[in-house]
Amino acid sequence: MSIEETAEVGVVSQESKNFALLTWIGTLFFGFIPGLIVYLVKTDDAYVRGQAKEALNWSITAIIAYVAAFILAFIVIGAFLIPIIAIAHLVICIMGAVSTSKGNDFRAPLTIRLIK
Repeated sequence: MSIEETAEVGVVSQESKNFALLTWIGTLFFGFIPGLIVYLVKTDDAYVRGQAKEALNWSITAIIAYVAAFILAFIVIGAFLIPIIAIAHLVICIMGAVSTSKGNDFRAPLTIRLIK
């Protein structure tokens, strides 16, 4: 079966699953950098590019939330928001890693979709 036939059937190759999984794990530790690198480099694989775009959008959303929480830290409420954002980042990255390891498309909830 060629790559074109595999894409038509909807089966995701193991290499694509691995790249998507590494993108989400990298996003957990390094923020937007892994998603950006994979998004720019893997232009030939639609599944990996889509998951890299999703990880990149989630990273940007998390950065915006962290900045807002830091600003609100001067009013004390931000001190409570920072751990909540960190836990949400951990949970969503793990959900993305688990979903992509199975070859499913993952759409992170509460994400601002800046990159289309």
